[in-house]
Amino acid sequence: MSKYIFVTGGVISGLGKGITAASLGRLLKSHGLSVFVLKCDPYLNVDTSNMSPIQHGEVFVTKDGGETDLDLGHYERFIDVELTKISSLTTGKIYQSIINKERQGLYNGATIQIIPHVTNEIKQEILTPTEDIVIVEIGGTVGDIESLPFLDAIRQLRREKGRENTLFIHVTLLPFVEASGELKTKPTQHSVKELRSLGIQPDVLVLRTNMDVDDEIRSKISSFCDVDMDCVFVTKDVKNIYEVPSALLSQKLDQKVLKQLNITHTKLDFSIWQNLLDVIHNRNCTITIGLVGKYIALHDSYLSVVEALKHAGYKYGCKIRINWISSEVLSPETSHTYLKDLDGIIVPGGFGPRGMLGMIEAVRYARVNKVPFFGICLGMQMVLLEYARNILNIKEATSTEIDKNSSQDVITYLFAKKMRIGEKEINIVNNTLASRAYNSLIANERYRHRYGLNPNYQKQFMEGGLIISGTSDEGRIAEIVELANHPFFLGVQSHPEFKSRPTKEHPLFSKFIEASYQNYLKKRETK
Repeated sequence: MSKYIFVTGGVISGLGKGITAASLGRLLKSHGLSVFVLKCDPYLNVDTSNMSPIQHGEVFVTKDGGETDLDLGHYERFIDVELTKISSLTTGKIYQSIINKERQGLYNGATIQIIPHVTNEIKQEILTPTEDIVIVEIGGTVGDIESLPFLDAIRQLRREKGRENTLFIHVTLLPFVEASGELKTKPTQHSVKELRSLGIQPDVLVLRTNMDVDDEIRSKISSFCDVDMDCVFVTKDVKNIYEVPSALLSQKLDQKVLKQLNITHTKLDFSIWQNLLDVIHNRNCTITIGLVGKYIALHDSYLSVVEALKHAGYKYGCKIRINWISSEVLSPETSHTYLKDLDGIIVPGGFGPRGMLGMIEAVRYARVNKVPFFGICLGMQMVLLEYARNILNIKEATSTEIDKNSSQDVITYLFAKKMRIGEKEINIVNNTLASRAYNSLIANERYRHRYGLNPNYQKQFMEGGLIISGTSDEGRIAEIVELANHPFFLGVQSHPEFKSRPTKEHPLFSKFIEASYQNYLKKRETK
């Protein structure tokens, strides 16, 4: 029988509910328990597929093609699990399901209401997973009107499942007022009061702060919020988010959760995560990667890419410094200024023609100057356009995404204009950079794209010196391209960043960072 942990947040957004949920999941998995995490987002979008990365951050893709909130990336990376579409639940998805049922007459003429129909639908989704532990994060902030149905649904589940099978964790802000030199508990008090007014009494409080918190403060919060003092936990700001599980472990959050949920006879093995922390704390060099993209106004637009770079850096004892470079500022006249001091260059995914010329210039610069280069999804398409224009002399080479009427559509629709999404198998050519990285002739990666190399141009590219080292659909679809006689030059149509883990770096990112590290050492030797 599954046990349920509900994580809510108060005062302000962005407190780290997702990191708290992921960290707790890591701890419970370290006790040998199976863990599933579900994110409830109160917005009316059915999923994140049409949401702007600049407003909402990256669209994280699950193995079965779910387009979800970026918190699912945290869950997968911390807990080392592969989640599915049912890990993402939105108000839009709930209402869509209810309206479809109502149109089919499945409610027998009943008047459809928030309670019980919406809350019942939410509960049904929450109760679907069968793992030992189901962690449910409620998006938004307590007090938001949008999240009320979700909060009432989990209130009902406490009554239906009982205290021994449910646990409420509330993440809230403990701000430090510099003028008076005081930590203020009032925001937490008011947030808990708001939660209690909805019928939910938190069992555990997690206080987000940038200061040390003494027992006097914790005792005050315990008294005013009616939470046992040993259930008041603190997460201070940390330099690296992967330190949070250790911080919560040191305060014995895992023991408190296990006790309330009446889970006994588990054995903690935190060694894998502790080894990771030892590596993080002993890094002795910093390499600089230029990330050339169109959404850099919000760094979370490329969250999984950045994390995957960090994971690979851990293997080589390196910190990764990201230089955020807008593709719109790059041109043949400016590229040297922006790119000259980089140890490696990465061009990640995206949609739309804006900034493509700058990405093409980044590809050209990396190719000509032998700078390690990694192109992901749109980044691979820019590799193909740069190569077509500057090496194959197809001067008008373009993408259907730029010009739907071009006769030189090197990049075009591949799947009848439909989105190709989810995990797919790739066949790798032997004795290539890709095969050496994967150490295999088969790879499975996640996708989210419509466009790719026009099959009619494949032969021309290969005869012109570009290596197509990964394919699918019996060789018709080019999945990976690379160049010989270059320190590292690789483009992939997939999104390998989604499968990277802090304890298990992705092989392509690992090879890219290895080449960038060698470039870093070479430049140091010549100084």
